[in-house]
Amino acid sequence: MLAAPAVMMMAVGVASAQTADTAADFPQKPIKIVVPYPPGGSTDVLGRMMAQKISARLGQPVVVENRAGASGNLGAHYAAKSPPDGYTLFLGTSTALAVNPHLYPNLTYDPQKDFAPLILATTLPSLVVVNSSVPVKTLKELNEYAKAKDGALNYASSGNGTPAHLGAEMYKKMAGIKMTHVPYKGGAPALTDLAGGQTSVMFAILPESWPLVKDGRLRALAITTPQRSPLMPELPTVAEAAVPGYELVGWYGFLAPAGTPKPVVAKLNKALDEALQDKEVRAKLTTMGFEVTGGAPERLGDLMRSESRKWGQVVREGNIKVD
Repeated sequence: MLAAPAVMMMAVGVASAQTADTAADFPQKPIKIVVPYPPGGSTDVLGRMMAQKISARLGQPVVVENRAGASGNLGAHYAAKSPPDGYTLFLGTSTALAVNPHLYPNLTYDPQKDFAPLILATTLPSLVVVNSSVPVKTLKELNEYAKAKDGALNYASSGNGTPAHLGAEMYKKMAGIKMTHVPYKGGAPALTDLAGGQTSVMFAILPESWPLVKDGRLRALAITTPQRSPLMPELPTVAEAAVPGYELVGWYGFLAPAGTPKPVVAKLNKALDEALQDKEVRAKLTTMGFEVTGGAPERLGDLMRSESRKWGQVVREGNIKVD
């Protein structure tokens, strides 16, 4: 009869072998990527491009399932509660993973506990843009103009609690200015009214705002990333132009439900990282305004924690509420 420690060692060995076999055999059926926004947007384009590339590397179909609603919460909940077997992935955004936990008191998922990070895929800058009739050409001039207006100057956003909203609120606090918030139901209608003169300022994501800047309908004052963009190297960052330390960066990462075996996580990370380094993928994403990242799963996990602390403070200090 085997002693108890020997039995335990055998059990651990069997479990380790089974885990290794699972990773070696993975995947044996199609994989699903849950995108928490409708088809056609930048998040959906990223998801479909990556699905195609990792399918070729993993030898199984990879399909995108759009589960839009509640600022990404519906898709996040669905993915978080799926079996932790590597066959359901989530394309999460900074909104769903770092902001929403501070805005929705009854959130049905916990980004820190319910997900296993796979990879930080891309980051996405925003531009500080103004209607072309606003008499400013730099951020310093915008600050002076806003102070002279004493709260009468308004800024548009894609909705309460969105990065465009929180980024502007953080800017107001750091710059010591007042502006009035005008929320819209999405970035497209907000930018349409901004170009039409109904509002004056917006912190808008680059893929949506850059075409209007190129057409001369909006004027770009600065980019919100820590470094200048190769797409517009002449445009200063917010930090160097007027508000040192300011940073607003959207980001997108792939995750699996918590409990997904580590060897499966490693295999998915490798496939995703290789896809991100593909020349065609990098060229397409760069043209869209994304900055490709990649790397180990821990990079995404660390960012989720630091960004959650940052935006939680902004939400609390600004007493920001969702509709």
